[in-house]
Amino acid sequence: MTSAPANLLAVRNLLLTYLNVDKNAVRDQDLEPAEVGIVGDANHRGGYHCGSDRVVVNDYSVVESTRDRSGLTLYASALDVGTFSVRSGGATHTLRTFSTWMAAQCAANAADTRDIREIIYSPDGRTVRRWDRLGKRTSGDSSHLFHTHFSFFRDSTKAGRDQTPLFRRYLTAIGLIAPVKPEDDMEQTDKLVGNTGYPNRTVGDVLADVENLRNWLISPVNTTGLVSPPMANSPLQQMLAMARAWPALVAQVNELSGKDFTDEQQIVSGVLAGLPPEKIAEAIPPQIARDVADELSRRLTA
Repeated sequence: MTSAPANLLAVRNLLLTYLNVDKNAVRDQDLEPAEVGIVGDANHRGGYHCGSDRVVVNDYSVVESTRDRSGLTLYASALDVGTFSVRSGGATHTLRTFSTWMAAQCAANAADTRDIREIIYSPDGRTVRRWDRLGKRTSGDSSHLFHTHFSFFRDSTKAGRDQTPLFRRYLTAIGLIAPVKPEDDMEQTDKLVGNTGYPNRTVGDVLADVENLRNWLISPVNTTGLVSPPMANSPLQQMLAMARAWPALVAQVNELSGKDFTDEQQIVSGVLAGLPPEKIAEAIPPQIARDVADELSRRLTA
């Protein structure tokens, strides 16, 4: 049994959300639910409003395109849109302006129109025109003076491809949907923004250097296999040389710390050599002075 696919129901719901302005009343100005159809009535046979159970022999909606032949299912693949009139952005928008805009987008082969096979519409309420992607027909019957017909290639409804972008773009263009605020443009480049004195260096180069430095700092001294050692005479190379010399320095300090470097005799001689005789005499206690004098007298008379 022919049924409406979810992707066309989504288009229908989108249009009714924004073009059925007063949802609590039926008004000529609004696009009412009864004016947006997908599945043909029970007596409808042949064409995109019918699924595989209602197509006819040599049905144009099947035989004229491989996209339709391969996509034939029980889904209807068409959408009718009735009359409406809304004010937005300082202008009045109607079925006529809507249809003309849609046909122009299809004629320009906009990316979001490529699943549309045809649009049958009236630009002025007096003549009927048809935009046909396959170039088969240019007009339609007089019922399209009062509604616009969209046919979608059947493979698009079979696949369930989203058909709302084109219609959302129209509603955005007339101001009923607020445009999405574009994100700030960001330059997609790996070049460094700041001047480091090396104009050809990239972010990747810097990250590699940081990783290299990390490896040197967390690895034991003299670890082999690390790439890009520090340059000769660089601060890091000097630090590395100090680290390598550290064990020998510690051993020397430990060895020296166990030695007695005090030479008392040399200290006394040095002190005495710098003093005049009277100062030396003043520093000698009286008894020791008498003992020294006696000893000197003895040696002189011996």
